Amino acid sequence: MQIYNELKCIRQHLQRKSVALQEHRRRVQSREQHLANREALLFKHQDALTKLRGVEEEVHAKFQIMKEQHAAEVSQLTNAFKEKIKENKRLKSSFDTLKELNDSLKKQINDVKQQNKKLETQAKKAQNRLENLQRKNELCVVQTFQDNVSTGVKEISLEKREKIQPARRISRPLLNSSFCELFGVLLDWISDGYLYYLTSEDENDVQTSLGPNYLPRKSIQEKCVKILPLITAQIHLMPPGNTKLQLTLVKFIYWALMHIDREGMQKTMITSTMRRLGEELFRGTVTQVVQGNPSESFAETKPKASAFFRSSDLNVRFLSALSILKTITQVDYLAQAFDILLNDLKTDEGKALFLEYRAMQIILCYLKPSSKSLLCSAVDIILQMTMESRYLQHFLQACSSETWFRTCSVLLRNSKLEMQILEKLSIILQKLSKIKSNKKLFELFTIHILIQELHRTTDPEHTFLAINLQSILFNLGITKFTALASSPGNSHSNQ
Repeated sequence: MQIYNELKCIRQHLQRKSVALQEHRRRVQSREQHLANREALLFKHQDALTKLRGVEEEVHAKFQIMKEQHAAEVSQLTNAFKEKIKENKRLKSSFDTLKELNDSLKKQINDVKQQNKKLETQAKKAQNRLENLQRKNELCVVQTFQDNVSTGVKEISLEKREKIQPARRISRPLLNSSFCELFGVLLDWISDGYLYYLTSEDENDVQTSLGPNYLPRKSIQEKCVKILPLITAQIHLMPPGNTKLQLTLVKFIYWALMHIDREGMQKTMITSTMRRLGEELFRGTVTQVVQGNPSESFAETKPKASAFFRSSDLNVRFLSALSILKTITQVDYLAQAFDILLNDLKTDEGKALFLEYRAMQIILCYLKPSSKSLLCSAVDIILQMTMESRYLQHFLQACSSETWFRTCSVLLRNSKLEMQILEKLSIILQKLSKIKSNKKLFELFTIHILIQELHRTTDPEHTFLAINLQSILFNLGITKFTALASSPGNSHSNQ
């Protein structure tokens, strides 16, 4: 039994040894496999290194070749760059030379231009002088035909006569009454039947009124330019008591001036002729009252009470004042013309004439910030037309135009506008804002924005202006009318 146990122990010991040997064998095999793999990997690395050595040698060889090529290219480019530098220096030298030549040519051109401008100015002066002499010659021919003055009487120049106060004129006989009547009928025919329609804003209206065969505007304009100097010379020869003839004459003058101004050709007329025309209307017809020695070469005359500008007839006086505003630039004359118009517009007849003769076109010329001395008078004229009358709506419709709103917009943009003028303008705009169709014109010229800014910056003490501005914004649907409108000042804004 003891032997059996020992054998059993030996057997177990051998089994353990066998298991350990098997485990060791597996480890050895695994290690051998790992070493074999590493050996194969080392062989691969060795082959790769061998190849890399060959590639490295090739790379070194190619790099050396590229280095040599680069050095050759650098040398070549350096030489080319030096050549370019030399060429640029030559070009710069040539450019400097050309620049100097160009500067000298510019100076020569400027000198030639200045000389050309001087020559053009001289040519224009010569042309104007030629036209002046031609028209003066025409006037002399007409005066020679009408005057029956002896050859021994010396003619007194216009400038010398203007300096003599009161005005001195060569004694001339009045025109024949039959001729005056015929002359008046012809002028009346031309004024009412032709020039009146030519001043229409719409070309279609002219064609409808005069037919398709009417003369071009430019042709009529040239005729007006030619005839006005001749008429100017005849104003003081008109019979002093013939109001009908005076009306016909001044009506023709007015429509001719309106037609010329509409075409933008007033500058082509002689300035002295325009001024003389206005002065003749301002002084009017004169009587042949000789003061001093009758044998002298000129007679001193006095204005007659029935002068054009001072005529007792409303139509003659009104048209004369409008024509003076179109022709004269002397402020004292213009101020008197505005006073006459303002006084005549206090009647319904004056308002009717204002609309009939489209006087707004003339007043707008003075509704500018540059016309400081006459701006207030122009605004007073428009304000007088906005007074309650049967012509109020017609006048507001006449003001509902782009021209009027454009002028008003320019005026409102002037920051130095007097408060009195602003208040008067606000009254006019308040009435225009009641017309619904005018809202587009307010927006077109951004007047509503100007009104809003004025309303925001107006001093609260100027209640009258604030109320009118608020009323304008309310009529345009921009703001709601506040309780301020219930104050007594609102009643004045609607007058």
